[in-house]
Amino acid sequence: MLTQQELKQNVAQAAVDYILPMLRPDVVIGVGTGSTADLFIDALAAHKASFRGAVSSSERSSARLAALGVQVFDLNDVESMPVYVDGADEIDAGLHMVKGGGGALTREKIVASVAEQFVCIVDESKLVGQLGGFPLPIEVIPMAVGAVARELARLGGKPVLRDGFVTDNGCRILDVSGLAIADPAQFEARVNNIPGVVTCGLFAIAGADVALMSTQDGVRQLRPASS
Repeated sequence: MLTQQELKQNVAQAAVDYILPMLRPDVVIGVGTGSTADLFIDALAAHKASFRGAVSSSERSSARLAALGVQVFDLNDVESMPVYVDGADEIDAGLHMVKGGGGALTREKIVASVAEQFVCIVDESKLVGQLGGFPLPIEVIPMAVGAVARELARLGGKPVLRDGFVTDNGCRILDVSGLAIADPAQFEARVNNIPGVVTCGLFAIAGADVALMSTQDGVRQLRPASS
């Protein structure tokens, strides 16, 4: 029986193998944040001579990339990327995701928007029938925390301020439990329209293009289920 750490290591290596055909000396790729993304960065370092560098979604990932000799670029200096690789806290059959457990959701969404393909890397515990079991992270401008929390409560959620945490953007995170998200894209749009919300951790309006899911029987490749 593989441990969760071994499952994460397997999918991280599978992601490197998946993107290798995309790597060229002029290519910059996007890299996400989190424990599985850390393992992807470690595996990617062996191929650092095959591509130009990376844009990352957090100071944490940027530091790890740089320490391993991968050049880190500011997104403003990059016009396009063939791929963005990142994990998720939850993912459903449509490849809609809940992300932001590490607090980098806004930068993750921005970097992903520039990439031609979003590759989500997860272990099988992250696949769910309906999103909402994992508390939904929402990045909020500090002065709006109270107002946004009240509105989220009106939508049926139970928002809790992430204690002592400040994002790389200088904002706060509300983690919202008690949600059963039947229409992820609609709910994402509704939350994003609350004044004071920077963005929410639903990646449904633009979900993953492919998911690599590590299981006890190997790494499976998932595509969005047809509607």
